[in-house]
Amino acid sequence: MSKEQQNQNETVEPVQNEPEVLAAEGEVVEPSAAEETEVSLIQQLEESRAEVDALKKELAELKPRAQAEIQNIRRRAEQDVEKAHKFGLEKFATELLPVVDSLERAIEASQGDEDKVKAIREGVEMTLGLFLSSLEKFNVEQLNPQGEVFNPEHHQAMSMVPAEGVEPNTVVTVVQKGYLLNGRLVRPAMVMVAKG
Repeated sequence: MSKEQQNQNETVEPVQNEPEVLAAEGEVVEPSAAEETEVSLIQQLEESRAEVDALKKELAELKPRAQAEIQNIRRRAEQDVEKAHKFGLEKFATELLPVVDSLERAIEASQGDEDKVKAIREGVEMTLGLFLSSLEKFNVEQLNPQGEVFNPEHHQAMSMVPAEGVEPNTVVTVVQKGYLLNGRLVRPAMVMVAKG
């Protein structure tokens, strides 16, 4: 053999045959570690698929509830904004009510027949009229329950007085008028009510 042939024989690696393990009939063959890992991975994959399917089902059930909750939140926010627009003037209106009270007292105090007093009263009455019409533009409504049935939601009873010819529980005297802003009570009317 020449050197070249020897070198070729040396470079070619001999093929090693793994011995085949054949199970005789009835003999149990233990799975290899690789086969056990493969089986374990397949089981984990099937469990994961089952979990994913369960989560998809749960998500499908929760989705309509979440959408309904979002709509409720949106509706509540819109109502809050509407109330803020409607009743944003409440504090301002409350601060203006003593001015109305003072103008009304000025009219009551100027009951003389003198020309100067009449002129002052007329001026105050005109000012009060302008002031009340300005309040009405912003939905501030005056409560003057004289002769009406007592309403605890809008009136505050200061006392009960005997009154002849008047139904019991009727407002006999209005000490201070009340006010509503967009139908909501800003200040109750202070009243005296007929005894029963």
